[in-house]
Amino acid sequence: MYSNKLTFLSLSIFLCTLNLFSQVTLPKILGHNMVLQQLKDVPVWGTASPGEKISVDFAGQNKTTFADNSGKWSVKLKPMKASFTPREMTIKGTNTIVLKNILIGEVWLCSGQSNMEYAMRKYSKFESAVKGYKPPEDDLNKANNPNIRIFLDRRKYMDPNPEHLGWDAAMGKPLVDFSAVGYYFAKDLYSKLHVPIGMISAAVPGSRIEPWIEASKMEISPKMKNGKTLDKLSADGGDPGKFYNTMIQPLIPFTLKGILWYQGESNCFLNENIRYAYKFKTLIESWRNDWNDKKMPFYFVQIAPYAYSTAKDDRPHNAENLPEFWEAQQLALRLKNTSTIAITDLVDSIADLHPGYKWEVGRRLSLVAANKAYGQKNVVCSGPVYKKIKTVGSTIEISFFNTGSDLASRDGKPLNWFTIAGSDGKFTTAKAEIKDNKIILSAPEVPNPVSARFSWNEAAQSNFINKEGLPAVPFRSDNPWEKLF
Repeated sequence: MYSNKLTFLSLSIFLCTLNLFSQVTLPKILGHNMVLQQLKDVPVWGTASPGEKISVDFAGQNKTTFADNSGKWSVKLKPMKASFTPREMTIKGTNTIVLKNILIGEVWLCSGQSNMEYAMRKYSKFESAVKGYKPPEDDLNKANNPNIRIFLDRRKYMDPNPEHLGWDAAMGKPLVDFSAVGYYFAKDLYSKLHVPIGMISAAVPGSRIEPWIEASKMEISPKMKNGKTLDKLSADGGDPGKFYNTMIQPLIPFTLKGILWYQGESNCFLNENIRYAYKFKTLIESWRNDWNDKKMPFYFVQIAPYAYSTAKDDRPHNAENLPEFWEAQQLALRLKNTSTIAITDLVDSIADLHPGYKWEVGRRLSLVAANKAYGQKNVVCSGPVYKKIKTVGSTIEISFFNTGSDLASRDGKPLNWFTIAGSDGKFTTAKAEIKDNKIILSAPEVPNPVSARFSWNEAAQSNFINKEGLPAVPFRSDNPWEKLF
């Protein structure tokens, strides 16, 4: 009798398991209310029983395939134009899944640490408008654009399951926990493109860069141009692959237009520079490879001024560690289709690791996307960027890219945070004047200048901008890494 009960129980468990396995299952990123990327192939994928026939119907396209021996299957929908028309997607196997209210437009992934994760709810009591940056209206109460859709990638809840709760419109309760940078990027981009915008947020407070990179990709020892080989990148710890495995890999290969990245504070505390540059390069190239898109736009935020030198640990800190880290970030600009924004002016206190003005960070990233990814060349998307220096007598003449309609001082006062040095390498404060869209530097103490630096200090919040109001990017003409990376 006992044996029969045991056999019956085992059979029941087996049939139950078989039934669960035979269900067509989709990854969580495929759900109701999602936005699909326009003008690119769109993969649809999931699991089912080995050999099971699967069909996908969407927007007049029908694709069929069979699950492989491991139960995995995928199809690709042909490129489609942007559309505000809500559509349904039907996936059939032994069961049927119907995903509703799907739009076609532009899809971006935003990732990084706490300043990217910084949620919309934190603006509910943000009332001041310092430095002339007017706070937005209370979007938590007034946001009402059903054509901006959001997906919050929660690291513990990305495993596939039969429930397809999907995406949300960027309004009301779902917007409360979403990335402020991501939302304001989408809001501004929508005003420029007038197509549906989909935003995926995958960010973790306090995270270093290593957890966002597939662990196997960290087992490299980069070779610099001078022939020196660095230790393996994985030697720095940081739980390589931890968040890649749980938050990024489950998104692949959902079609994206591009990626926004706002991270670096946790690595800056480690006094990293050239090693971070190689890790950042590894992340960009490996993610592009994962999505099979080597030209995918990748735009990042230069981390804000902060008093890293006050950190109380056993590492030597000084006020130039942060500028050196900015320099390491900028080395990524050697990769195609990358760009960055400076936010040195968006800080009220360098004791605050999470400065406000996230709406302006999102807007500036949107300017970059409009100009670089969507060809709106009339959109000025950067402040002045160092080009070259020229010694003219006892002065240094500096030329810039991205001067906009002209160079300017934000407050009408003399430009600040410029220094120059002679061959002895001793830098001193320089007088800076705007002349013919260039900066002329001089200092009585340096009659024969050879080098120049701008905002080369963790506390630097210069008034140097272009007339479009975008801040100049910190630099040093004596960059030692130029010939090594």
